[in-house]
Amino acid sequence: MNSHDFLVKYAPRFVEGTVTTFEQFFLATGVAVVLATVAGMMLLTPSRIIRATAITYVELFRGTSLLVQLYWIFFAMPIVGPSLDKFTAGFIAVGLNLGAYGANLVKGAILAVPRGQWEAAIAINMSLSRRMVRIILPQAVAIMLPAWGNLLIELLKATALVALISVTDLMFEVRQINNETFKSAEAFGTALIIYFVIARLVITPIMQRFEKIMALKMGRS
Repeated sequence: MNSHDFLVKYAPRFVEGTVTTFEQFFLATGVAVVLATVAGMMLLTPSRIIRATAITYVELFRGTSLLVQLYWIFFAMPIVGPSLDKFTAGFIAVGLNLGAYGANLVKGAILAVPRGQWEAAIAINMSLSRRMVRIILPQAVAIMLPAWGNLLIELLKATALVALISVTDLMFEVRQINNETFKSAEAFGTALIIYFVIARLVITPIMQRFEKIMALKMGRS
């Protein structure tokens, strides 16, 4: 079987795996963005308890292996808590892990907003919540978007680990195809190209577009 015949025969499985990878990516991104935003703002609160909670989450998930976290959520957590199906366990584990990294991006972006913006909002008697929504967070989003673009590419690559709990994503299908055909170069080479295309031609342009939109809204060229 030559490379052309290989791709023709197994293309539907590559497509099916890629679709599942996209689903894992988008769901994990949602989890990561929400957790990063909440934890990042918690890191800035004056309350020691709230700040300590956020620090614990960030350090725990940054300081341990994603693979161990994935296995713990899927295999060990049912012993002491709720049982999750493999698909749900996959994107939750990836989202929890990358959300911990994103928390410091959120914190740093908020702190990077010029102090004068805070003072001006206080001077016109804005409440804290309105100050954050109308003044601080839009500027913080513009600041953090480039770093989030890199983080989302890392998140995409991290989704490959969900194959280890039998989620039928791209990497799972590639491993199955390789076991059936022993054509490692074709199987893993195709996966490499697909991941690159998603990262370079999907995630990167979308994030660059968001950066331009936010720059225009903030009055930057």
